[in-house]
Amino acid sequence: MPSRLVTSVAATGLATFALLYAPQSVLPDIANEFRLTPTQASLTISAATGALALGVLPMAALADRVGRRRVIVWSVLTAAALGLLLPLAPTYETLIAARALQGIATAGVPATAMAFLAQEAKKTHVGAAIGALVAGNSAGGMLGRLITGLATDGTSWRIALALAGAFGAAAAVTAALLLPKGHHTERRPSALKDALTDRVLLCQYAIAVLAVSAFISVFNVIGFRLTTDLGLPTGVAALVFLAYTAGGTSAPAGRLADRHGRARITLAGLAVAAAGAAITLPDNLITIAIGLTLFTGGFFAAHAVASGWVGARAPEHARGQASGVYLFAFYIGSSTGGTAGSAAYQAHGWPGLVVLITVWLALAATAAITAQKAQKSSGTPTAAPPVTATVPN
Repeated sequence: MPSRLVTSVAATGLATFALLYAPQSVLPDIANEFRLTPTQASLTISAATGALALGVLPMAALADRVGRRRVIVWSVLTAAALGLLLPLAPTYETLIAARALQGIATAGVPATAMAFLAQEAKKTHVGAAIGALVAGNSAGGMLGRLITGLATDGTSWRIALALAGAFGAAAAVTAALLLPKGHHTERRPSALKDALTDRVLLCQYAIAVLAVSAFISVFNVIGFRLTTDLGLPTGVAALVFLAYTAGGTSAPAGRLADRHGRARITLAGLAVAAAGAAITLPDNLITIAIGLTLFTGGFFAAHAVASGWVGARAPEHARGQASGVYLFAFYIGSSTGGTAGSAAYQAHGWPGLVVLITVWLALAATAAITAQKAQKSSGTPTAAPPVTATVPN
């Protein structure tokens, strides 16, 4: 596969998710400056992910009209420009508005990137191209958080966001310059109804909402716990985002699902996530680090299998729409669930948050069991052939 395509798609993922999640590690500093509660500060993340969720399906439709490459390029460049402006926000309201606009701009990438790569890469290279994008997504999400968290000590959250914005802008320009020109593709009629009436698919959307609600809630408030409750500097607290490396469970989880069944591996991932959350309860840095690593690995395993299940279950003519609905559910969960989890932490502390996310994970497990039963009743095996799926962060 041409190195130009690999570099461009990796840069796209780096730019998108570094810019989307960069403020998460400095939420306590933003809260201090604007005198916010943890719940209010969490809207800095929720405003962007909520706007992204609302923008996914319209951006996918726009890409059908003007071309996928054009939508991707303008999305990353606009998000980068807004990222450079965020440190200048004079008020909390202005910051939230800018983040919402950034979320809308960012929506163009998850809405079109996978389809663009399937269109552009040779059949023997599609997996490698999508792998480069997913690797960029994961690395971008982690690096954006680390850059801001580590840079805040001795400076301010504004300078930290400016550095993250510069990193995202460099990656966005790289993507815009190197992304190959798209080929014309035939438009297909909408199959949204098929994506919204299948019980198995509906269960996967529920898993997306519930699991990511738990995941984003934890990482929205972990900074408050470490800096306010345990007294750590922001830069040291930001190191918890290294737990993101546990996202490497996605690939082996997919292989295990193909061998042992998607429901079984989804349930295992959710159980590991719940166990990890419970381990974080003591005010001990070692147990918190171990718990967060297990929680993160379990989440990414369950999420990867659920998103792959969507691709395997949806009819070929409806896979694009089903993937779009899954992304919509994922980012709606990130937005609303992240805020709800922050409110639980504010009202009941870390134990209250752990109880809430355990309930969410249990409901997600119920959805996985329901999906398995529905799939068996339809005569389709749960261990479907391997399918490469969208794995957002």
